[in-house]
Amino acid sequence: MRFLFLTDDHKRGTTPANRKDHFPATLTVKLQEVLEIAREWEVDCVLHGGDFFDVPAPSLSVCADYLEIYQRFPAPIYIIAGNHDLFGHNQETLPRTMLGFAARLGIVHLVGRNPVYLEKNGIRVQLTGQGYHFEMDRRDPKEDYVVQKKDCDYAIHLVHGMLLDRVCFPGPFYTLVEQIWETEADFTLAGHNHLGFPDVEKDGKFFLNPGALARLSNHPAEIARPVQVIIIDFSGSRPTYEKIRLRSAPPGEDVLDRSRLEEATFREQRLTGYLAEVKAAGSYQRTDVRLLVEEIAQAEKLDRKVKEEALRRISLAEEAHARGEEEE
Repeated sequence: MRFLFLTDDHKRGTTPANRKDHFPATLTVKLQEVLEIAREWEVDCVLHGGDFFDVPAPSLSVCADYLEIYQRFPAPIYIIAGNHDLFGHNQETLPRTMLGFAARLGIVHLVGRNPVYLEKNGIRVQLTGQGYHFEMDRRDPKEDYVVQKKDCDYAIHLVHGMLLDRVCFPGPFYTLVEQIWETEADFTLAGHNHLGFPDVEKDGKFFLNPGALARLSNHPAEIARPVQVIIIDFSGSRPTYEKIRLRSAPPGEDVLDRSRLEEATFREQRLTGYLAEVKAAGSYQRTDVRLLVEEIAQAEKLDRKVKEEALRRISLAEEAHARGEEEE
């Protein structure tokens, strides 16, 4: 019984400013190679860690070719929603997104906290998932990352959150692997963190993130990292896994524009100075409207329901704005 895991392919119809190539064409070739890997390894299931699309509601003309590739996969595809798949990071908007539409067509299958059980040759695997939501990595990580095994031989948990093997940047919005040692999942497979992290194993449990299938930024680490998928194999006496590097993925330096990295560094320095001035003045320092709501709610000690209603209205506004752009 074999599984293939990929994450964060961010399907889109345009090329990001940081790229020198034609992004849709490059991504299409990579997805076709993933399809061939799935066939070569005769996988029984394909797992996706979220950010299936780069925006919640891309046009059908953008999606058609990509979805046709996924329809040709030799095994069912189970997926969780990433932050880019949702309006306002709100899971309730999922039925109105393109990912939700693909699920209704049966191209992919959404997986959540209620386990899905897959069986073959006497092996029973429990599959659960936690898609992105606004409080991801802000609330108790056990609620999103820790699962229990029930009536199965092995358990796999998919999660779209900022899971890290160690602290590598300032800020509160991440979860460390050491915080979720108690999970009973044999494999915790993470998306969202495009750079991935070194494989972590403890007591026979594995915590893995191969990195995004798509390179969207020109961060030096993004330029250097491999583009890869993971094969998980339950056929032997104990589970094994292998990372498969994509041959079709061009070297980072060939597709990512370093000159824009230098410009971005200069802008970041200016922004850091501006935020320091704002902080010194005692004002709010967040530019994301959802984070602004969070800070206001904490500062004013607002009721939780008030905050949730504000976030709900933000997601509805984002959805209405996206539909307006689509009509234009």
